[in-house]
Amino acid sequence: MIAASPRLLSGWSAAGPIQLSAHLREHGPLPLSGLDTAAGGRRWIAEVAASGLRGRGGAGFPTGRKLQAVVGEHRRPVVVANGCEGDPGSSKDAALLAVAPHLVLDGLIATAVATRASRVVLCTHDRAPGLRSVRAALSQRRDPLRIELAGLPPRYVASAESSLVNFLNTGRAVPTSGGTRAYERGVDGRPTLVCNVETFAHLALLSRHGGRWFRERGTADSPGTTLVTVSGAVAAAGVYETDFGTTIGDLAALAGGPTGPIRAVLVGGYAGSWLPATIAECLPFTHADLGAAGASLGIAALDFLPVERSGLRTTARMLRYLADESAGQCGPCRFGLPAIADDFARLTRGVPAAHTPLHRRLQTLTRRGACAHPDGAVRLAASALSTFADEIPATHSARGDAVGRARVPNGGRR
Repeated sequence: MIAASPRLLSGWSAAGPIQLSAHLREHGPLPLSGLDTAAGGRRWIAEVAASGLRGRGGAGFPTGRKLQAVVGEHRRPVVVANGCEGDPGSSKDAALLAVAPHLVLDGLIATAVATRASRVVLCTHDRAPGLRSVRAALSQRRDPLRIELAGLPPRYVASAESSLVNFLNTGRAVPTSGGTRAYERGVDGRPTLVCNVETFAHLALLSRHGGRWFRERGTADSPGTTLVTVSGAVAAAGVYETDFGTTIGDLAALAGGPTGPIRAVLVGGYAGSWLPATIAECLPFTHADLGAAGASLGIAALDFLPVERSGLRTTARMLRYLADESAGQCGPCRFGLPAIADDFARLTRGVPAAHTPLHRRLQTLTRRGACAHPDGAVRLAASALSTFADEIPATHSARGDAVGRARVPNGGRR
């Protein structure tokens, strides 16, 4: 793991996780004085809102607005850190928990004190590599609130916000629908704040340095630094910390550079979008710039596809994975995703008859699921048909262009 002028990864060593004593030398004590008063909590939340911090779990929702929503419910909230990271294209959360667990725990405590939370939970997959570091870190601390650990099954949909709330209420780690948001009625029927573990690590630093300091890095739309998982045809795949606004080409260079000519880049993980390398290379890594290019930042993951690999075949394997990992609770997941995966597999074998039903399904599945899981699969499939149109048999290229325009809004939700 390499980082240029890191914040979150400052002090990181290949020797193992940062111990509490080293963490305190690197970052200093967590300032909690006055934070437990109503006025102190409001000032802290206002500082977070002014910093422009956006969630690091996929949707990029402003963290200050999330905090304001849970404290506005006039009941003591529950605070939940999401470290489940179900997408195979991402390993940033696992890396952060493994090397810098105290920063995540500091952010949880500051948030819980400022919002006067009644319960604090850190969720990871029950076989997550960072779980040992987190347990060791908790044993070294004397926090004013107890932090619970919850281990969820390692499934893709288990990391969705509603899955976490459902698991903590019922023991079932599957998404729910019904329109009630977690900030209104979540864990134990209380307003519940669910944020990604990286978001809490940024909150720990914001508590020490303030919103102005946070905005000294990054861009106006996407302030601060971010962890990025870089994989595929690069010399040194791994997790990197970088300023928002760094170009995707520079991120490839940070990972040792491409190992050969690059054909396309998958942005945002398995629920993300393919972009041609010629477009991606100079594109700044920000919410606004990626949105303008028809993609979304999502879970901050980049996968570089070399020219010698088939984009359609690579996507077909991803779509099969997404179909197998669904909760199977609604029609789009039970029937739609397997059908899309089948259509794609047939298309890669040059079966002309796969095209018409695939086009129809991509148009009809959007926003039809109980959760956003089908939307992510549709987004991935549509971007693949557009980016890899040259792999579609020539007799069907006209229809392929039409399918490639099927899009869903770039929400990054899961």
